[in-house]
Amino acid sequence: MKLQKVANKSVLVTGCSSGIGLATAELLRSKGWTVFPTARKVADLDALRQVGFEAIKLDVASSESIAQAVDRVLAKNGGTLGAVVNNAGFGMPGAIEDLSRDAMRYQFEVNLFGLQELTNRLIPVFRKQGYGRIVNISSVVGRLSLPFMGIYSASKFALEAVSDALRVELSQDQISVSLVEPGPIKTSFSSNCAGHGEEKLDPADSKFGAAYRDYFKKRRDGGMSEDRFRLPPEAVASKILHALESPRPKIRYCVTLPAYLGSWAARFVPAIVIDRLMVGHVKKRFG
Repeated sequence: MKLQKVANKSVLVTGCSSGIGLATAELLRSKGWTVFPTARKVADLDALRQVGFEAIKLDVASSESIAQAVDRVLAKNGGTLGAVVNNAGFGMPGAIEDLSRDAMRYQFEVNLFGLQELTNRLIPVFRKQGYGRIVNISSVVGRLSLPFMGIYSASKFALEAVSDALRVELSQDQISVSLVEPGPIKTSFSSNCAGHGEEKLDPADSKFGAAYRDYFKKRRDGGMSEDRFRLPPEAVASKILHALESPRPKIRYCVTLPAYLGSWAARFVPAIVIDRLMVGHVKKRFG
């Protein structure tokens, strides 16, 4: 479906302290967009403001914070907004049996519930003005579930499902919904995951305890097998730009080679073959 051009080139981008969010904010600003980048921490907000952004405080795990952020953006932009890029995310590694209910819940709060609550507050604005773009940052593990990142994968699978349903629900309103599946990107996400795992998991209580130590070290220090495929966050930002400006935005955008391969495998490779590949991957990584 051909979409109307975004008349008001303004966008709310979540999770802009670094990485994909920051690269996206910078690229969109260079292309003439009015960008409202968000972050949770005061230091990150100050850093964004120092380079000229109208930074907005936002914690997507908090309904109160979401409401305040949306109100502030609309007040600053005359009650309108052209698009939202849902980039903020949280990953907690570990075998599923080792994750507490709180650890599982928080990944869904950030990666799905908070994301959609924010989006739901903006849909009436998009519908009233007759246009709007929604870009959700998913993952290759939203198509293929990754062992020891199973709950994170589940939250991204859920995001893919919700986005597919929402895209159809909004198809009569000139509002697009696109998914971006980056794959391995040169950001702090992998090292942050390692930090969360080291903080929350007790190796002494897990069958995989000894393997965790090596796994987290590789995540933090750059020893993962997928590191050779990493692209800079600007590669993701360019796909987001296309989703915001193209008259025919894609439903899904893959970025890295693993993302393209994962998308293909999810559609065409039998589950038993994928299982065998994953078992080999786990044995190699964890012994």
